[in-house]
Amino acid sequence: MNLFNILKEIEKVDPEVHERMSPRRDAIKNITSFGSKVAVAALPLAFATIFKKAYGTTATTSVSTVLNFALQLEYLESYFYNQGMASTGLIAATDASVFATIQADENEHVTFLKSVLGSAAIPMPAIDLTAKGTFPNVLTDYTTFMAVANVFEDTGVRAYKGQAPNLIGNQTILTAALSIHAVEARHASAIRQIRASHGVNITPWITGSASISNDTGIAAANANYGAGASGYPAESNVMQGGIDVTKLASAYGSTTPYNVACEAFDEPLDMASVLTIVGPFFG
Repeated sequence: MNLFNILKEIEKVDPEVHERMSPRRDAIKNITSFGSKVAVAALPLAFATIFKKAYGTTATTSVSTVLNFALQLEYLESYFYNQGMASTGLIAATDASVFATIQADENEHVTFLKSVLGSAAIPMPAIDLTAKGTFPNVLTDYTTFMAVANVFEDTGVRAYKGQAPNLIGNQTILTAALSIHAVEARHASAIRQIRASHGVNITPWITGSASISNDTGIAAANANYGAGASGYPAESNVMQGGIDVTKLASAYGSTTPYNVACEAFDEPLDMASVLTIVGPFFG
């Protein structure tokens, strides 16, 4: 375990790391008084404790866990677009430049997250773009490819938002993650617009109703999150801060239409829900 390498990696995203940790340096020095073997054994625990204190204790999930979770999603998306762009005749010529931009963005996200995590970065897992046979023609049928891209981008947007509370203790990392969140949102909107241009009844933004919360038009790879009210949880949510938005007066009258209430708020997804959605694509 090389603490200097770890600190070097942290410095890349938080130039103030030494100021955060300086009052606690004595803790590491004091360990050495117990003898070299004990000191070496204690370093991982001591450093983890100091890191936690330096960056706050409000998060319930560690920064490295959150970033590796994001990296797993970015691996999936970058691989998906790399394979799609390499599949001759799959992507319509009119849309190729948009998908090329998205491909470059996703590859950049992978590079960034790996550089931040350093040696702690998880390796790229095995990926099955058919989701174990759910989408067997994903790389041969453009309609399917666009739909799966839609699912990935919608899920990615909500995944980043869902993890934001776990990064509040590190403003630099939080800012970077929210920057990626914004790009994923642009991707989602662009892909939805492309799908609409090819005849799919879909808007550039997520919408829903009391009975449908998955407006992508396809069932998710995991049956637990297929089309319908149980799909992609909370997209049809109209309760915000304990208030039923549909009961508020708006430009539409004394109440707000259900779909408008859904569209007005972006809903986060927790890690477990995201992994349930994308889980079938790994393995």
